[in-house]
Amino acid sequence: MSEKKHLGICYYPEHWPQEMWAQDAKEMAELGITYVRIAEFAWSRIEPEPGSFKWEWLDKAIETLASVGLRLILCTPTATPPRWMVDKHPDMLALDENGNQRKFGSRRHYCFSHEGYRWESRRITEILAERYGNHPAVAGWQTDNEYGCHDTVRSWSQSAHKGFQLWLAQKYGTINALNEAWGNVFWSMEYNSFEQVDLPYLTVTESNPSHRLDFKRYSSDQVAEFNSEQVDILRKLSPGRSIIHNFMGNTFSFDHYKVGDQLDISSWDCYPLGFHSQYQMENPLGTPEGYWEDYFQQGDPDYQGFHHDLYRQAGHGRLWIMELQPGPVNWAPYNPIPLNGMVRLWSWEAFAHGAETTSYFRWRQAPFAQEQMHAGLKQTDNKPAQAFVEAAQVAKEIEALGPFTPCEAPVALVVDYESHWAHETQQQGQDFSYFRLVLGYYRALRQKGVDVEIIRPASQDLSPYKLVIVPALYALSEDLSENLTAYVEFGGVVLGGPRLGQKDKNYQISQKTLRLPSPFETLEVLRVGTGPKEFVTVVCDMADQERGKAHVWQEEIITSLPVLFEDTNKQPVFMGENNIYYVSAWADPALMNSILDEVFKAAKIEKVELPNGLRRSKTSIGTFYYNYSKNKWNLKALRLAEAAELDGLELPPAGVALVREGIDEL
Repeated sequence: MSEKKHLGICYYPEHWPQEMWAQDAKEMAELGITYVRIAEFAWSRIEPEPGSFKWEWLDKAIETLASVGLRLILCTPTATPPRWMVDKHPDMLALDENGNQRKFGSRRHYCFSHEGYRWESRRITEILAERYGNHPAVAGWQTDNEYGCHDTVRSWSQSAHKGFQLWLAQKYGTINALNEAWGNVFWSMEYNSFEQVDLPYLTVTESNPSHRLDFKRYSSDQVAEFNSEQVDILRKLSPGRSIIHNFMGNTFSFDHYKVGDQLDISSWDCYPLGFHSQYQMENPLGTPEGYWEDYFQQGDPDYQGFHHDLYRQAGHGRLWIMELQPGPVNWAPYNPIPLNGMVRLWSWEAFAHGAETTSYFRWRQAPFAQEQMHAGLKQTDNKPAQAFVEAAQVAKEIEALGPFTPCEAPVALVVDYESHWAHETQQQGQDFSYFRLVLGYYRALRQKGVDVEIIRPASQDLSPYKLVIVPALYALSEDLSENLTAYVEFGGVVLGGPRLGQKDKNYQISQKTLRLPSPFETLEVLRVGTGPKEFVTVVCDMADQERGKAHVWQEEIITSLPVLFEDTNKQPVFMGENNIYYVSAWADPALMNSILDEVFKAAKIEKVELPNGLRRSKTSIGTFYYNYSKNKWNLKALRLAEAAELDGLELPPAGVALVREGIDEL
């Protein structure tokens, strides 16, 4: 079903004199805004003292916005408990891994395990939903704000300690079962009761990896439980309204799929330049030379697409962008001004990846506090900023193009939160990053013009896909193993590795066999070697032609599959035939490109080598092209199109084009 696209805005009426509200609302409606998100940080204005509520301002704000036809996304304000709350529950504050209290004075200052704060969270959610849940202008609710932001999922508090012990008792039943699962006989780490189990921190050297992995599972479950409590209240008191949460980029500290299962819509807060700067600082050798500078004002060409597809999966097909970067932000290591046109490009890229609504952060730049350098659609003097102009253009283009949806993707990429926790728990090599590895697969696919569906590590219908890629899934469940095996038997192509299925759910290596689970059972991993990103090994095909380089991770493999590429020591790096392929090392971009060329032949997937920074997405009305590079690209000269709408065939930097020919063949 095709969907009309909408624009939204994040608005903070409590930041501005009430005399401004009516004009703000009028200008929002004129701009083409449909949805307005309010009140996610307003708890201190709603309830300035315990049990004392000030509703007049929020009532007026809602009526003012509704009077011009704007639809509202109300928020539960639990990401910013007021000061009196901390005085009432001083132990609600999280502790970091060194036992330091994370104090009041910013946001997200609570521990998910604290029962007192959980009660307060339910209480304020119920009060808000009772007052506004059936208001005709309320279209939906956002729970809390950005779970996991500022590294706030895991807490080493007493509340978390007690909660973790209860969680372990429920999971294992007996302390002997826990000792066995964790291998606590090693270093005499055995326990006699669950009450003896501490949180895994401040040990002399490395704590038990199975202990740490279970604590990460527990912490993730606390987020899901916290969210579920709010969702249950909202569904009861505000029926028929969509419930949403706004996830963040590169946040793997909790399972977004579990939270997404509770929601109607998954959204995320998309800050391309902030994330690009942050990612490059964390991974200085993770991208080609010049990459940071080349995309400094545009953002990574694949980072946004990856997260759009990830959160569309978390939302079972429904995606919003709750916050889109409108200009310079304040929180990244470096905060450049976006290249003119990029706000429009990011908007259309989100729509092409399935977003129903793109909402900009924020209406007007705040002149005070932590985010005063964070741009909005309007400047602090209330004059339109560059993003205002670009949002207005997007609104007109939405009306001209009409509704559309993404086309089915030929490739599925399995992404697993628990595998991130597992590899983070024991990297084995300092440069091993699960996120960087899966993003590398995604990037290589998108550079070939291929759409990608991110899927969960669970049993599901794989028949729509020509190729399923399973990188670094630390434990392959029996259900998924059987599903992949059946998929291969019915003609699907699977590409696995590296670091696939080499542990069990208890984070132990099998004592029975070193063979990988089906359908990769012809592979046996004998040893693993790791090294710095800059230490590379040349990889050649069997005709001794160089195909790229391997680094970071390399497995010593025995296999009956034909070896297609090997390193200079004659160790297999890429092997396979018919429908089963495996990569035993971390491939650099050139090697990944060569590997996909081979696998695409087997899967009968058509590709095109897109030039630097050019990406595309196929939809029900045609193929969208967007230009992240600083170069002009002529789509006709590249043999990609004969005609194009929006910016046309000559695509400038930050340009967007829609190519309609061949829609029936998409």
